[in-house]
Amino acid sequence: MISIRNLKKSYGSNHVLHGIDLDVRAGEFVVMLGLSGAGKSTLLRCMNGLVKPDSGSLTVGGIDICRKHSRRELAQQAAMVFQHHNLVPRLSVRKNVLTGRLGQLGTLASIAQFFRASDLQLADACLQRVGLLHKADARTDALSGGQMQRVGIARALAQSPKVILADEPVASLDPKTATSVLQYLREATRELGIAVVCNLHQVEYAREFGDRVVGLSQGRMVFDGGPDELDDAALQAIYHQPTEAAVSSMHAAEQGGRWLKPLAATAGAM
Repeated sequence: MISIRNLKKSYGSNHVLHGIDLDVRAGEFVVMLGLSGAGKSTLLRCMNGLVKPDSGSLTVGGIDICRKHSRRELAQQAAMVFQHHNLVPRLSVRKNVLTGRLGQLGTLASIAQFFRASDLQLADACLQRVGLLHKADARTDALSGGQMQRVGIARALAQSPKVILADEPVASLDPKTATSVLQYLREATRELGIAVVCNLHQVEYAREFGDRVVGLSQGRMVFDGGPDELDDAALQAIYHQPTEAAVSSMHAAEQGGRWLKPLAATAGAM
């Protein structure tokens, strides 16, 4: 579903991504970890077509991002779940989910927001998946933050994508609500065979929900392994500074599991 080879991106003299290689399979939930500025958001923005890589190859859901393509083409393959929901507060929950169908409609139908009966059925099915069908007719601004994020997931699912890209989707939520949101996202995408790349800061969530964890540090991929393989060496490679967040993440990861050397350590031994 996602194939990345030797991807590089710079902003002037600031080298943000240094030769990233990554594959994500259908139905796989990949969590990206790293400090702020490690390159996670830039990599995700390359995947969703908002940033053009300098070199390398990147294919998302069959779309070659490095070649000319339309936003509509990419929207038919890849959906986004945003940190701050990006919903229309005054619209109903169902209508917000239906906006995920706009890329599938013709130009006139899209402008007029003329949705087919099948679109309405799909929107309700997506709301059912995230436990919010009973809120379908409610105004979105009447929901809690966690419910809004679940609407965002339902909207992404309504695009019928091959890939979902999630950028810090639970950063503003309390731990209980965040866990619930990530559970809905993982279960829905596994059942539908959708590849997911999810940027997170919390190692405990990466270990609980990720099928794989990718660690970035200073624009380089320094870890790629199972969530139970995040040992103190791997976390040191990812969080190379002894910040409070890194220390907290290390404590969370030291609760058990088997250990694997990070990519940096492996490369050094070759």
